Order: sequence, then C-alpha cells, then structure tokens
Amino acid sequence: MAEQVKEAPAELIQTRVYELRPNKTMRKVLDEACDYRRYCWNQGLALWNEMYKARQTLKSSLSTDFKKLTEEQKVLLKDKPSPSERRVRNMLVADKKDWQYTQSARILQLAISDLGKAWNNFFDKAQPGWCKPKFRSKREARQGFKSDRSKIKDGILYLERARGSRVPKDQWRGFKLSEKPLSDEFGVVSYFKEKGRYYVAISYKIKAEDVKLPDKTGKATAVDVNVGHFDYTGGRVNVLPKKLDRIYKKIKHYQRQLAKK
Repeated sequence: MAEQVKEAPAELIQTRVYELRPNKTMRKVLDEACDYRRYCWNQGLALWNEMYKARQTLKSSLSTDFKKLTEEQKVLLKDKPSPSERRVRNMLVADKKDWQYTQSARILQLAISDLGKAWNNFFDKAQPGWCKPKFRSKREARQGFKSDRSKIKDGILYLERARGSRVPKDQWRGFKLSEKPLSDEFGVVSYFKEKGRYYVAISYKIKAEDVKLPDKTGKATAVDVNVGHFDYTGGRVNVLPKKLDRIYKKIKHYQRQLAKK
C-alpha cells in the first residue's frame, strides 16, 4: 500500500495596522527612511525610463530582423540592454553616495523590487487597471518605506539599524505595539506616516486552522457594486457582471474626452 503523504497546513496572511509613538530621535529616523525610499524609487524610475528610451532609439535605427544584424550591431544592442529590476538595482547600488550608507540597504532593494512589480502589472493585459509607474512627491499625503529585517521581541518592534547610521546604538529604540502580535512569523513590514502620525502594517503568516472565524448571524452581507470580486474564507464570489464592466470602460473613455474639452 502506498503511504499517504500528509499535506502541510495551509497558511493565510493577516495584516494588522498599529499606531507608533516614537520619540524625537526615532521620528527623525522614520522621516529620513521615508525620504530615502522616495529617493530610491525616483532614481530607479528615472534610470528605467532612460534605459528603455535608449534601447528603443537604438532598435529603431537598426534592422527589424535580428538575424540580419551584424556583429557590431549586436554588440551595440548588448551595450543598451532592456531595463529590468536586477539591472536597475545593480546600477543604483554601484553608484551609491556616501550619505546613502547611513540608511538600510534593504530600503533600496525593496523599493526597486516594488518598482519592478509595478512595471510588470502595467504590462500585464490581465490587469488593465494598472497605470504606468509615476514619480513620488514629498507632498503626497502618505509617505512610507518597507523593511524585511524588522523583529518583534516582548511586544516591541525593532527596526533594523544601518551600520553607518548617525544614531548611536544606545539611542536606537524599538516601538511598543498597542496589541499583542498575532505571531512571531511575519513578512515584509510597511512603515508609513500620515497626517503627522506614524503607523506600521505587519503581515503575519498564520495557519488556516488557527484563524478564528466569527459566529454566523444569519444576516445578509451587502457588497459595493464597484467591487470586482469578494474573497472570503469559504471561496470567492464575482459580483461585477461582464456587461457592467464593459459599460464602465465606455464611461471611462467618455470621461477622458470630456476632461479635454
């Protein structure tokens, strides 16, 4: 008889948002990290656009058939590669300024990773709602950054400290969470600032069997008609008919025409 292989329990992602109350020193740390994230995103986007434009300009001047290209033309194409997350990240890391070493290297890595995902979503035909990545402004209502090296110990959240940080180790403080953390295992942590207040969003990895579901009340649940789908523990319900989706596309088209008049 063949042995039955036990499947690993399914894991779910639950995100909890906590408000942080940092002291003056750590507020400055968070503000600088937000500024650095915005700087990395804008630098990466500018380099991405520059590489793409140079590549397209070169290709338009060469033969459309790759097999007919000469060795010299192939070398030129190789010198002007298409932009990618890895290429852009490596170029930014190689060109880092001295002041950048005062910030965590993971901020740059995660910023370019998100930029690469944004470009993939933009070119993905299955997701027509995604817009082309735009430059970030310091005037935006929400500023933030991400970290994958944060740790929680005794209910205190600790942000990783860069080796070249100007803040001494004895002044580096953690952030007390307002609630007990759901688990010791979590993914990328998002820190953000909004209306002068600081928050953190932590995504926990929880086993499906440990998720506590609310008791059923027997009452109906209303869903906004603009929601394309409604996910719940038992499955997924499509609430946006295809006919209505086509109507929304027409409305979007005419709204653009009206905005230009």
